[in-house]
Amino acid sequence: MGASESNIMADAINDVLYPNDNTEKGRRLRLKQQYFFVSASVQDVIRRYKAKYGEDFSHFAECYALQLNDTHPTVAIAELIRIFMFKEGLSFKEAFDIVQKTCNYTNHTVMGEALEKWNIDLFKSVIPTVYEIILMINDYLKKYLKSIGQTEEQINSKLIVDGSVIHMARMAIFASAHTNGVAQLHTNILMHDVLKDWYEIFPDRFQNKTNGITPRRWLGLCDPELSALITEKIGDGWQTDLDRLAGLKKFVDDGDTINRFMAIKRTKKEQLCAYIKEHEGIDLSPDFAFDIQVKRLHEYKRQLLNAFSIMDLYFQIKDHKLPDLQPTAFIFGAKAAPAYRRAKGIIKYINEVAKLVNNDPDTKDKLKVIFVQNYNVSYAEKLIPAADISEQISTAGLEASGTGNMKFMLNGAVTLGTYDGANVEIVEEAGWENEYIFGARVEEIDAIKATYKPKEKIYNRNDRVKRVVNTLVDGTFNDGDTGMFGELFNSLINGASWHKPDNYFLLTDLEGYVDTKLRALYDYKNRNVFSKKCWMNIASAGKFSSDRTVRQYAEELWKL
Repeated sequence: MGASESNIMADAINDVLYPNDNTEKGRRLRLKQQYFFVSASVQDVIRRYKAKYGEDFSHFAECYALQLNDTHPTVAIAELIRIFMFKEGLSFKEAFDIVQKTCNYTNHTVMGEALEKWNIDLFKSVIPTVYEIILMINDYLKKYLKSIGQTEEQINSKLIVDGSVIHMARMAIFASAHTNGVAQLHTNILMHDVLKDWYEIFPDRFQNKTNGITPRRWLGLCDPELSALITEKIGDGWQTDLDRLAGLKKFVDDGDTINRFMAIKRTKKEQLCAYIKEHEGIDLSPDFAFDIQVKRLHEYKRQLLNAFSIMDLYFQIKDHKLPDLQPTAFIFGAKAAPAYRRAKGIIKYINEVAKLVNNDPDTKDKLKVIFVQNYNVSYAEKLIPAADISEQISTAGLEASGTGNMKFMLNGAVTLGTYDGANVEIVEEAGWENEYIFGARVEEIDAIKATYKPKEKIYNRNDRVKRVVNTLVDGTFNDGDTGMFGELFNSLINGASWHKPDNYFLLTDLEGYVDTKLRALYDYKNRNVFSKKCWMNIASAGKFSSDRTVRQYAEELWKL
């Protein structure tokens, strides 16, 4: 009976992963999930170690490395110390030293709200013994900071247990051997801005490990036709040594190669059209340029900016200003967190834009908007090989890295994006001439952030921007009386209690974004020249293999 009850309890905890954390019940379940998976993993690691080495834990850090992937699994630090102390008889100092040598922390965001924090009362009620361990780590941190001459103010700004909150990222940085970012720009921002105070204390602990993708799935499996052409041109072996793709560069001016590449791209677009017809019931022509943005729905990723750009094009067509615009399909795929109201409002807005432009006689043959349902990896494997333009338009400085940008690059799409995350390194590899970069840079945003007044400086002075933004509230669209569109409008023009107006600088970047998008679409009309840009992206994608990423982790962090 006991085992059966345990199984039932385990099923109840993990039945719905990542529950809505907008309620006390949801937050409690999420913490239980995190602890459940972490504790099971840590106990398994210790069991395996003891089976081989017995009770002597002096070699533990030489045998195991725990990579804490973002802040969600960082409770592993306290759990490992708890087991070492209460089950294996080690002192706190002995346990902490082992854990600090064993764990490494990968940061995946510069956004403060995404650096996980837990309410003390909730945490203590769910895992009280682990909370006691965290208090010990916090006391040890205070003593350490005091020993190196930190002031009371400096110490208080770094406490793991601060007021009514437990800061998991602070524990991860202090109790790990290394902290790494996932793109060079992201790591630089961590070191010199977001985690600057920690970097000044532990400069040797910070490293960069630019993300990567597996070419076996994201080219070999999802585009076998292109894979076959690549193998024909440079031989086998590139699947496990992606740097060999550089050998494709010498074929960029070979007419037969580029024509065959164009034919393959056409085939993938035809396959996607058939898939969308089957799953969405929407007719789509492969003669259109395919402009695709697929990723998690978040305000900083700026799917709303993309939708605004489509409305700007719509208005220009209605005003007879774009008579020779390349017919373009704007394809979105995204999911929103259960409690993220604004993200759901953006999804609703994009679908309203789709209804308008897809059914207007003046635009339906030039613009098509599709928000695919239930976007997932299987859908991505159809979308990415068919893309002509990859939308990577996050606010500069907020995208840690991204991997979708790499997948699109590997499959021969140009990047339309900001100078952010791994986009920076994509441009470095493929060349400015083969990408379409727009928008305020990190340093420009930092310079205007304090005095930014989008309503006075942009909205009230720019009729083009105003016309587009007003579609949220002027009756152009219906949000079903939810008030979501009004909330989005206010977030841009008036701000909210927790942020300033236009917190993600959509109004700043809108005109430049549309102009850059139009440049890409007019370039697309010369298919041969545009396809050469796409080919150079494939040939320059070698750096972005996950094999390189894992090798760097293994050699530089795990010491394998």
